[in-house]
Amino acid sequence: MSASLLGFFLLLLGVPVSVSSNFDQLFQPSWAFDHFIHEGDLLKLKLDNYSGAGFGSKSKYMFGKVTIQLKLVEGDSAGTVTAFYMSSEGPNHNEFDFEFLGNTSGEPYSVQTNVYVNGVGNREQRLNLWFDPTKDFHSYSIFWNQRQVVFLVDETPIRVHTNMEHKGIPFPKDQPMGVYSSIWNADDWATQGGRVKTDWSHAPFVATYKGFEINACECPVSVAAMDNAKRCSSSEGKKYWWDEPNLSELNLHQTHQLVWVKARHIFYDYCSDTARFPVRPAECVHHRHN
Repeated sequence: MSASLLGFFLLLLGVPVSVSSNFDQLFQPSWAFDHFIHEGDLLKLKLDNYSGAGFGSKSKYMFGKVTIQLKLVEGDSAGTVTAFYMSSEGPNHNEFDFEFLGNTSGEPYSVQTNVYVNGVGNREQRLNLWFDPTKDFHSYSIFWNQRQVVFLVDETPIRVHTNMEHKGIPFPKDQPMGVYSSIWNADDWATQGGRVKTDWSHAPFVATYKGFEINACECPVSVAAMDNAKRCSSSEGKKYWWDEPNLSELNLHQTHQLVWVKARHIFYDYCSDTARFPVRPAECVHHRHN
């Protein structure tokens, strides 16, 4: 079912979802308006030695799926970071991050994912992609329900963060989140731990976007967070697609895909970093997929 048909069907049911592929309907610039370039259906964000740029969603959401199609900075992108993420607000915020870490020409882009729960992050994983993300558009998605958070690249799961509240481990399910993206200079850490700096002679660095889609439960600012959590959860009188039983965990094919990603492409996992975490983090002990 197409996004537009799905949105119409859900609206008939009175479901508070947002389904769109239009940037101006969903997002607005957050900073450096003069570093935005609109070319038909494409949006370009540029980074130069004056500024980067970023945008954020006009609404906040709980549960569902957000997707962008992105073509990353070509050539020597060392020191740059392009980010796509969801985040709530405040010191105890929740956050789901894609960070694309630039590299010198000919070296692969690295993708870092991270999950913050109640203001605590330090859950980094890094992988190299199985394609060159600078040559064409690829889709990057975050799927979120009360059972799991799934990071997807071209619909292939690269990471799962599972609800393990039954083990006493907090899970992000009670704070509406905005959707954001930005490009900025992070040459103090982004490339080879900060050893390789941004070469400004190659500026501007440009990330190109299209195909914005948010298929999620929209949360009015006037409604309290806990009330939004109830409002965006299925009950006897209402059913939401993200609460379907088959979406409570990966299916068999997705599980095999994730095993392949972990075996072939992930090169850093905080769960295995005994120098940082002499005591293994609790979710790493219990996670089946991570």
